[in-house]
Amino acid sequence: MKLAFFDEFGLGVVRDDLIVDVSAATAGLNRTHPQDVLRAVIEDWEQWRSRLESAADAGRGVPLDAVAVRPPVPRPVSIDCMAVNYMEGGTLPARPVISAFHKTPHSIIGPGDTMVLPDVPATIFEGEAELALVIGKQGKDVPLAEAMDYVFGYTNLIDGSARGLPSGANVFYEMKSRDTFCPIGPFLVTKDEIPDPQNLGIRLWNNGELMQDFSTSDMAHPIPRCVEFVSSVHTIEPGDLIATGTNHGGLNPFMDGDEIELEIDGLGRLRVSVRDDLKRTWKRETRHDRRLQGNSGPTPQLTGKYAPEAGH
Repeated sequence: MKLAFFDEFGLGVVRDDLIVDVSAATAGLNRTHPQDVLRAVIEDWEQWRSRLESAADAGRGVPLDAVAVRPPVPRPVSIDCMAVNYMEGGTLPARPVISAFHKTPHSIIGPGDTMVLPDVPATIFEGEAELALVIGKQGKDVPLAEAMDYVFGYTNLIDGSARGLPSGANVFYEMKSRDTFCPIGPFLVTKDEIPDPQNLGIRLWNNGELMQDFSTSDMAHPIPRCVEFVSSVHTIEPGDLIATGTNHGGLNPFMDGDEIELEIDGLGRLRVSVRDDLKRTWKRETRHDRRLQGNSGPTPQLTGKYAPEAGH
């Protein structure tokens, strides 16, 4: 099933290009926040699945492009992101040590929203195309063999980064947890609709140009290991997100006016825009492009505040 929030965070079921309002079926739930509704549905999914299917069968769908689709997981307790979790197309000499970091729930935005680049001295702003797991039940120290039982479903996620900030006590936090730096959606797709999550194509376009194109089969640490690792550090909760990492070769600068699209097989296409009030610019190239030219790291800033020629 494809679940989505839309307009004033009504709950909907998506079928083809239509969304059916099923929020009446959840009218008895605590509605303090849409995340509370989602968590209640996830926690007792065996009961809610049939209710939502019946409501969707009885309801009348409207075109998706006639509504405002919201983030499908609007306020998770935790967003854990796996760090360096791809073999970079088989180019890494050894499997990286497993590691992760947090993003704040305030970084969540949804389809049609805008990633806003802040006024900070980052050398570059990038967004990483990632498959995100939506956790289905509470767990701590989840055994590897049981890890997939804790996955409820999947969604697209873009991990925004403000790279190259001056070193501080926790520069990774400053780089990753900015407001608007975690676009997700458009749907939450239940895991039964994705037979093999370790064999999904991931593609990201910037202004219509394909920049990232890789497969989840290249993960250094597969999904069950990610769940096992994260739950060994802290308790995971229904509705939490675990982003599973990216292939860094296709990373490219995000700039003012960019239109970003992310599509993972079976999960729909997420579209967001980028705004930079400082109008900073970079050469439009990927990290892979630079490696082919014998250069390392991301492309340098060309113009605007904090550019090298500006004396910063």
